[in-house]
Amino acid sequence: MSISYPHRMKLARLLTVVLLTATALPAQLPKPTQHVVGFMTDFDVKDDAIGICKAVMVGIDPEIRIIDISHQVTPYDIAEGARFLAGSAPYFPADAVFVVVIDPGVGSARKAIIAHSRLGQYFVLPDNGLLTLMPSDGPGQIIEAREITNPAWMIGARLSSTFHGRDIFSPAGAHLARGDNWSQAGPAIDVAKLVRLDIHGATLDTTGLLAEVLGLDGPFGNVILNVQSEAFAKLGYHLGDPVPVTIDGHLYTVPFVKTFSDVPVASPLLYIDSRGRVALSLNQRNFAEQYKVTPGLAVSIPAVKK
Repeated sequence: MSISYPHRMKLARLLTVVLLTATALPAQLPKPTQHVVGFMTDFDVKDDAIGICKAVMVGIDPEIRIIDISHQVTPYDIAEGARFLAGSAPYFPADAVFVVVIDPGVGSARKAIIAHSRLGQYFVLPDNGLLTLMPSDGPGQIIEAREITNPAWMIGARLSSTFHGRDIFSPAGAHLARGDNWSQAGPAIDVAKLVRLDIHGATLDTTGLLAEVLGLDGPFGNVILNVQSEAFAKLGYHLGDPVPVTIDGHLYTVPFVKTFSDVPVASPLLYIDSRGRVALSLNQRNFAEQYKVTPGLAVSIPAVKK
């Protein structure tokens, strides 16, 4: 049977409408979750704790993608965990979930919570200060939080008092990664009342700056100061200048350079690290071990005399 020209035109128009509608449909569908979880603890990897936590997560969300941030946070060091979390979160997807267990108060009255950032990331962790260094504004700002109280978001009746990484944080994180509605986890809590650590920033005046050792850089022993590059720039030093740095009463004069190889092996240097902070190092040696530097020690750097 032949189709007349007018009918062919009508069919062509109808087919065009159908194709345009089909093309537009995917844009109207909700964006699927990427199932990405950033996992960080102070558990180390010597026993089965990390494997158990991951098995719990996979059991709830078989499509989960777990990225290990670190499991060698200094035991009980909440401030170090806060630094690693704030430093790594910007590199994760906007819908990523973070399961963070540095929890010296496990089993106590401290809350197990989920926090939500303006960007859309979720943070599943104890309310003990781990969120202290998250931005106070912008996309990374924490804008909502809930306490985890729903047993359906936990491991079940076998809840322990000492392994909430397995029993609460891992299952709750997996529910979020799977796309479950976080309002089911428990009641909303006031973001302003979340626990914050008393972490001081560097102070700067016309004579110089007062700071402290923020932390150490992995196994290399580089000493990280709580001084941003912008604050250091106000002191007046330029690349190649010697910089007098006093740490815990001990004076070190080190050159300000771009990178480690700008000085001979075993020589000291001051540089701006990959996160934009002032740091001290010994080229291919361990500054912290050599000079017995630990986090929290007082640091002062004078301004350049004009």
